[in-house]
Amino acid sequence: MKEAQDLRAGNTVKINNELFLITHYDYHKSGRNDSVVKYKLKNLRTGAPSDAIYRASDKLDQIVLDKRPMQYLYKSNDTYVFMDQENYEQIEMTVDDLGDATYFLKEEMEIEVQMYDSKPVGVELPINVELKITFTEPGNKGDSSGRVLKPAKLETGYEVQVPLFCNEGDIIRIDTRTGEYAKRV
Repeated sequence: MKEAQDLRAGNTVKINNELFLITHYDYHKSGRNDSVVKYKLKNLRTGAPSDAIYRASDKLDQIVLDKRPMQYLYKSNDTYVFMDQENYEQIEMTVDDLGDATYFLKEEMEIEVQMYDSKPVGVELPINVELKITFTEPGNKGDSSGRVLKPAKLETGYEVQVPLFCNEGDIIRIDTRTGEYAKRV
C-alpha cells in the first residue's frame, strides 16, 4: 500500500478489484484542508478513461505488472493470439482486454504484454506504428488553404484524418498515444 501522493503517472493501482494505469497526476495543496491528488486513470481491462480524486494520505494498492516480450500472430473472431518470444507459448486476449490497442496491431508485430498473476491484462504498444492506407478519397488540388485533412481507412480497420497528399497504398506513421497521424513514411 502506498499513499496517493507517492504514486505517479505510469504506476498501476488496484481499485475495487479493477486494475488502472495512472496516465496523469496532479497534486493540489490547500491551505486549511488536506491536500488532494487528482488522477486520470485508464482501466486496463476495458481501456475506459476515468478521473479520481484522493486525499494525499489515502492508501492505494500499487500493482507491479510483469512485462513479457511477445509477438502478435493473428486474429480469430474476437480473439487475438500472441506468442511468447522465450518459450513459444501462445496466449489469447479478447477485444475487451486490448481496448483501443486493437486498432494498431499488425501481424508479426513485437510488443510487450502486461501480466498480472500470470494472466495477460493488456499490451504496451510502441509510441508509433506504421500502417498502410487501404482507402481514402483523392485530394482536390484547390483545397489546400490551411491544414486540410481527409478521412483514411487503414489496414487494421482504424480510421484517421490525414493530409490531402496521402493516397491509397501509402504507409503512414500513427502516434498510438493519441491515435493521430504523425507523418507519411
